[in-house]
Amino acid sequence: MTEPIVIAEIGCNHTGSMEIAHKMIKLLGVFKYLDDKSQIDIVKFQKRTNKELLSEQEYNAPHPHPENSYGKTYGEHREALEFSIEQHKQLQIWCREEGLIYSTSVWDMTAAKEIVSISPKVIKIPSACNLDFEMLSYLCSEYNGEIHLSLGMTTQKEEETILKLFKDKHRLKDLVIYACTSGYPVPFEDIALYEITRLKQKYEHKVKAIGFSGHHLGIAVDVAALALGATYFERHFTLDRTWKGTDHAASLEPTGLQKLARNLRNVSLALSYKQKDILDIEDVQRKKLKRKVNG
Repeated sequence: MTEPIVIAEIGCNHTGSMEIAHKMIKLLGVFKYLDDKSQIDIVKFQKRTNKELLSEQEYNAPHPHPENSYGKTYGEHREALEFSIEQHKQLQIWCREEGLIYSTSVWDMTAAKEIVSISPKVIKIPSACNLDFEMLSYLCSEYNGEIHLSLGMTTQKEEETILKLFKDKHRLKDLVIYACTSGYPVPFEDIALYEITRLKQKYEHKVKAIGFSGHHLGIAVDVAALALGATYFERHFTLDRTWKGTDHAASLEPTGLQKLARNLRNVSLALSYKQKDILDIEDVQRKKLKRKVNG
């Protein structure tokens, strides 16, 4: 089976602090030294141009959940959590120093152009923006790396339109699509893991890979997603789930993320058929324990 790719989404969980972002990157870099299955492959951030993305009314409105706000208005809140393109260049350097792949979600055309200018290996399209066909077309034409795209909040008809665009642009081979339910956190009955099966049946031989982007509690569901055929696993990462902000509650702290990576890789090894009727490890036990062997 293909080895799982584990993505730690820092997103905005750095609380707008480059110091905290650097600490999180360095911590993720340490995972590979803890054991040979705990490493994180990709670290993901977010890039938004808030005055382009939000209407004036949305920008100046109060945060819908004031207890989670980092500003007096929703716009101020978003600006407080935003990093400049120069800061993203530094994040990319820090990731490289730790042996991690830097990536980011882009939420608007300006953000997409800025991030394309620093040539990351992976750019993510969040569920909220997967119908921005102008931005998708731009990325298909101007960006040569992998494009990852989540399908939360998306109808199957919309999904087909998105995939047709990538087919027409000859970019399906670079596309990773993620089964996703958009919610923070998502209750178990709404995770809908069989969407992975549906996406595999429909697109497995057309796209680069099928992934699972989870916003649930715990790590058991991700292992089930692996068994159903997902190969990319994206989870939000935080240093403290009690911090202010809507994403922290649906995020994993360091120990949880480390266990997730290890569990995914261990279960991946177990997802196989026997290579022969009696495995070498069984042979000794068969000679010792098996009764009434014929022949």
